[in-house]
Amino acid sequence: MRYKIIYILFLLLSTTTLAQKENDVKKDSIKRTMFIKQLGQGFLPSKLFNLDLKYLVKYNQYEGFRTGLGGETNETFSDKFRINGYTVYGFVDKEIKYSVGGGFRVNKSHNTWISYSYKDDLTETGNTKFILDKRFFTFFEPRLLNIDLFHKHQTNSISIEHEIDKKLITELELSASNIDPTYGYAFKIGNKSYELFGTTKAKIAIQWNPFSKIDPKKNIVSKNGFPQFSLQYTKSFKNILNADFNFSKLDFRTVHKINYKSKEAFSLITLTAGMANGNTPLTDLYHAYPNNIRKETVLQRFTVAGINSFETMFFNEFFSDKFTTIIAKHYFKPFHISRYFNPQLVLINRVAIGNISNIERHQGITFESLEKGYTEVGLELNKLLFGFGLSTTYRYGAYHLPKEEDNIAIKFTFNITL
Repeated sequence: MRYKIIYILFLLLSTTTLAQKENDVKKDSIKRTMFIKQLGQGFLPSKLFNLDLKYLVKYNQYEGFRTGLGGETNETFSDKFRINGYTVYGFVDKEIKYSVGGGFRVNKSHNTWISYSYKDDLTETGNTKFILDKRFFTFFEPRLLNIDLFHKHQTNSISIEHEIDKKLITELELSASNIDPTYGYAFKIGNKSYELFGTTKAKIAIQWNPFSKIDPKKNIVSKNGFPQFSLQYTKSFKNILNADFNFSKLDFRTVHKINYKSKEAFSLITLTAGMANGNTPLTDLYHAYPNNIRKETVLQRFTVAGINSFETMFFNEFFSDKFTTIIAKHYFKPFHISRYFNPQLVLINRVAIGNISNIERHQGITFESLEKGYTEVGLELNKLLFGFGLSTTYRYGAYHLPKEEDNIAIKFTFNITL
């Protein structure tokens, strides 16, 4: 009898220990999954503070290497308010840039936040960003390496983020900026030229992903669906907080993914369009995402290809107040040569068309209109070695250049996913 009791106690202890081990394994697995998810969003998590990886090291043609630290408090610190900021230094321009801010949550079920930030930094001229895109992160921004046209800005902003549901996200932002182009630019209206100027803007943005699947238990997106839609309206008000111009902008983007029987092959189509009306300075116009530096030979222009950029279009070659781009990519099934070597062929076609009104107002810089329609075609062979690959692109059509070599771009590609 005594041995039976000892045996039963031994079984109970073994079962409890085994169950505890299984729970520990599950907890460790959840922790690893959360860590990888946060890393994929651009954060290295710690107990109270998440380090923002996008501020560690970058490079561009104006600042050279740009390095610093940034991050934000996490939910362990508080699930009701957050503090964020960064400080960076450019080794060529020898200037410090920084941002400080914070926010508090007013509604948990709809993830509604009211936030404030102050920035003293650089922004690429002609690059209109969707304010909701800050939710997305890439480890490496290849196009950034080649950018040389920036303007300084000091910006105060207040924003309200609100999830109507997980498929429909909105944000309202009010901002006031003082702008100083780093290049010799003046915006002329009538008899007055503006070399330094201010803007006061209201922006409202919507991100709608109607075909995404939601996990009802966790209330999170379990699978991204397509097409996806982004819409943003901007209004700049003259004479409010020392603003100099009245203008408005309407920006739209849709991304559609087509899957095939072979799940590893798919097509991706991105349409982007923008329209600016009123007295819009160059800083707020559209450049169609060029990614080609002005060097004499193809090999001198050998850099890194972007994700949705025009590889043969030279930087600062075109600006528009109305534009549309269509980028179509077809990803073939990877070549499964070995366990660690699976290169993938991608065919690409890009089209851009635009227009510019009152081009003579923009002084100190020379550029063209996209009214004839810009076209290029290319291919990529990705993931040849450690995420690196090669791409070649050819410029054809109305903006084909007389020197054949200038129509060709050969570059690295870089693709890595977690």
